Amino acid sequence: MALTLVFLGRLEDVAGAATLAVPTLGTIAAIIDSLDPALALALRDPRVKLAVNGLLAVERDDLALQDGDEIAFLPPVSGG
Repeated sequence: MALTLVFLGRLEDVAGAATLAVPTLGTIAAIIDSLDPALALALRDPRVKLAVNGLLAVERDDLALQDGDEIAFLPPVSGG
């Protein structure tokens, strides 16, 4: 039915919201493709990490997504 996308840091600004409910489309690539182009571009940055239900995903392409999953997008961090 639906997944919850969570955007952290600067990604929240690009998304315009901290969370977004989207249909379960099967793959991360399909979900990203369904989003606003500016947001999709930001999420495709290879430095953006992904967590599914609180667990950091090592490989994006092989995720098995299910209804109700929470997918968090974590931007690269910098600091001093």
